[in-house]
Amino acid sequence: MIYVKELSSLMEIGICEYTYVQMASSSQEMSENLCEVKSDFKERLKTLYPMVNEEETPLPKSWSPKDKFNYIGLSNGNLRVHYKGHGKTHKDAASVRATHPIPAACGLYYFEVKIVSKGRDGYMGIGLSAQGVNMNRLPGWDKHSYGYHGDDGHSFCSSGTGLPYGPTFTTGDVIGCGVNLIDNTCFYTKNGHNLGVAFTDLPGNLYPTVGLQTPGEVVDANFGQAPFVFDVEDMMKELRARTKLTIENFPIPDSYGEHQLILQRLVSSYLVHHGYCSTAEAFASSTGQEFNEEITSIKNRQKILKLILAGRMGEAIDLTWRLYPGLLESRPNLLFLLKCRQFIEMVNGSDIDNNMRHIAHTSVIQSTKPYRNVVEINGISKTKDETLGVNEKNTCNGLQNGYISDDLSKCCDLESGVREVCGGSRLAIQRMLDFGRELYNYSQQLFHENGSHEQNKKMLQDAFSLLAYANPWDSPVGWQLDPIQRETVCAQLNSAILDSSNMARRPPLEIAVSHAKELIQLMSRSGLGSCAFANVDDIIN
Repeated sequence: MIYVKELSSLMEIGICEYTYVQMASSSQEMSENLCEVKSDFKERLKTLYPMVNEEETPLPKSWSPKDKFNYIGLSNGNLRVHYKGHGKTHKDAASVRATHPIPAACGLYYFEVKIVSKGRDGYMGIGLSAQGVNMNRLPGWDKHSYGYHGDDGHSFCSSGTGLPYGPTFTTGDVIGCGVNLIDNTCFYTKNGHNLGVAFTDLPGNLYPTVGLQTPGEVVDANFGQAPFVFDVEDMMKELRARTKLTIENFPIPDSYGEHQLILQRLVSSYLVHHGYCSTAEAFASSTGQEFNEEITSIKNRQKILKLILAGRMGEAIDLTWRLYPGLLESRPNLLFLLKCRQFIEMVNGSDIDNNMRHIAHTSVIQSTKPYRNVVEINGISKTKDETLGVNEKNTCNGLQNGYISDDLSKCCDLESGVREVCGGSRLAIQRMLDFGRELYNYSQQLFHENGSHEQNKKMLQDAFSLLAYANPWDSPVGWQLDPIQRETVCAQLNSAILDSSNMARRPPLEIAVSHAKELIQLMSRSGLGSCAFANVDDIIN
């Protein structure tokens, strides 16, 4: 627990504000359940259509209360459709479109309709239509309108004359409609069974559509709110495999080995950038590549990154100052980022080596002096360099994607598995509070020198918010304490070091991957459905 006196001191300098949430009432529990259902729906859609950017192209999630004929009634969150007309002739037909057209980035889009009641005659149509198509018709009767009708099982393709397609459907049946945006075809399912392709050469920007014609007809739609009866994910796997095979087998003429040489240079520069020394040396030896950076420099960067990945920010900052003088002074926002991370690691109990420093004598923000502390671990006195467990031969083992195990880190996890702020040490808490005050003062100094910086402001607010909770790891801001957050800090510092040495801040291989991802987004905006299954990360892996 954090001591009340220290917390009060923090609040006096404006470091943190917080409130306590009362226990949930029964109405709050109902609200939470509703939120959970919405969250499941959102996650299901994200799983089905990962390449869709809903800010640009929202997915259909319900029927539109505006885009329908007046004989159509909606209820149940605009998912239930019922007929409220006279139903005497085909002129009494009525349809409704979904709120949004189907995005091309879906690749394969699917929705289902359950027949709650076939009503008097079961004159129901399920399908697709373009914006502006007459809603006083069943889907399929007009141009750019497509439908599968329940009374006769016929498919209607922009015409009042249907063609035999599938079985009829009635009360209790679940009819699915799928759109393959790669081949521009449409298929239907009945109670989970695929009925085959119904339409080909479909135009883009079609809306899910249903039409009813006689009294008593009622249908419910499922746009992903619940699991589908048909296994559409299996069909998506087939399309994904087909797309990947097409990409892998794409012919690239390379008569003179130019592409191979370019790829080798991309790989070599990536290994050097991230400090995978042994692998980079072996790769260079086998392919005849040369380094643009000395091995010693690579190892120096990796020493710093290993400290960060272990949560030992204070040591990482001091080592950066010693090995790269002037780097942090010329990049105050980067230094602020590192110091914010150091505060978080203090809360985490990971940045505990520096507890032995006499913080009253030296500013934790401005100190640039190298030091060599002695700490005691398991009754044995060791210098900080020794506790790293790292020497010149093994400092570059490619630990960019993880953090090293460390005897010191055991101090912040109790045998019982219960975590305490600053590892439960009163001395560490006091040091954290003093560090927090100086960090706050440093933020004010940056504000007066450079003006407002929203990212720095939010970073500081998030870090200090950890003190509002007895168990910050389980708090809404506890994500900051996850060791994976250290990797972002590593990447930014690594890029800055390379930039200061007139080297690329990002390796060309990562830039090429980013370009490929952006091209896929452009494919999506251009209506090319293959973009849905051209996942760059999956292809690389």
